[in-house]
Amino acid sequence: MSKNITSQVALFNGPNNKPVSMMFDQPASSSDAGAVLFSRIEKRHGLIAAVSAALHDSRDQVKVRHSLGDVVAQRVYGIACGYEDGVDANELRHDPIQKLLLDRQPLSGAELASQPTLSRFENSISAHEALRMSTSLLDWLISRHRKRLGGKKVKNITIDLDSTVDGTHGAQQGSLFNGFYRSHCYLPMLGFLQFNNESEQFVFTGMLRPGNASARAGAISILKRTLPRLRAAFPKARIMVRLDGGFASPTVFDYLEEQEVDYVAGMAGNSVLSSLAENLMEQSRTASTASGNSERHYGENQYQAQTWSQSRRVIIKAEVTRYPGRNQRDNARYLITNLKQAPQTIYEDVYAARGDVENRIKELKNTPELRQDQLHPLHSQPSAADPHNPGFHPVSAAQARSKRNPPGESPGEHPQGQTHQARRVDQTNYQRHQNQPSGISALQE
Repeated sequence: MSKNITSQVALFNGPNNKPVSMMFDQPASSSDAGAVLFSRIEKRHGLIAAVSAALHDSRDQVKVRHSLGDVVAQRVYGIACGYEDGVDANELRHDPIQKLLLDRQPLSGAELASQPTLSRFENSISAHEALRMSTSLLDWLISRHRKRLGGKKVKNITIDLDSTVDGTHGAQQGSLFNGFYRSHCYLPMLGFLQFNNESEQFVFTGMLRPGNASARAGAISILKRTLPRLRAAFPKARIMVRLDGGFASPTVFDYLEEQEVDYVAGMAGNSVLSSLAENLMEQSRTASTASGNSERHYGENQYQAQTWSQSRRVIIKAEVTRYPGRNQRDNARYLITNLKQAPQTIYEDVYAARGDVENRIKELKNTPELRQDQLHPLHSQPSAADPHNPGFHPVSAAQARSKRNPPGESPGEHPQGQTHQARRVDQTNYQRHQNQPSGISALQE
């Protein structure tokens, strides 16, 4: 009998005083029977196989017992079942359902990979392979939806990029202090695609970054890989990029305009924008005083920051909020865009929908629950596979973990004048990491 069998018997007295006996002494049992659906999904869509194909197996094949495809699949299925720690493999390698997921006989089939095997695998992934895995995910997603929708039937594609916080609890490489989140963390970036007017959003990329990375670090690199593939697969589609205020920079705007894509991005307030919004704010204050409710007015203007090569259209939402027991508060918001619609339409119908991306990020955190990242140190020089993104390398979006919005913050909006970018860096932590390789690569599949 296995050492892990629980042999206790529990007795319960029911309403009719008849005993109910529950025994947990089945020698070959599993609590993950529902996981067989995961293997059915994989056989239908082939996502794990597509990502695994991006890896190069440099092991001595004479000594190999577990293929890279099996190791990746074992890790993915384990995480999906709630076993995020690699050490869980020491017990799960004998689990009949976990073996069945890899097309092995539940009882007589060969045991799965052990924790050391998984650890060696995760630490063997190079920056080039991480990039290829990210690209494989994108290609798989495009192929799937081109087949589903037809290349010529897709009229609009929306790209959402957003960063989130991934708290750290140790001395991991790249774990740095982020002033906005007030914690040591990573700051992964995630990318989502939305087709036509569908409500569904599909994650297509993930990039693990140090905790003090600016919100926009790596954004152009991701777009440079993504836009050509989307245009090749959906030649008639109009592409729009939605970004929050952390991405607002002349470099990003210039690139988007050079690529001739539509864009709408949040913009942190400043004294110039406040003066442009003052007339609308006064209208909202007057209306709010008269009605006793929150009021808002929309408008637009031309705005050019000192570092910008040209002026751009700015959408202004001049809002005054009122809540029971609180004083009224000015809440001005600004968007930079090249869209032509009316200001209210752009804000409420186009940009506000970006907040739903926060829900997708929370789903990645909670379903299944993901709690840790495995890191692989890279050389400090930029990856030749990604010359536009020194020091940052793509990873599976399943790694990203998010927290709820800070108090008083709506999805997709941050307190005026703030961005995801860290305001300060913990100097002790910085000294600990400054002599380490600057690149970060991770795999949690």
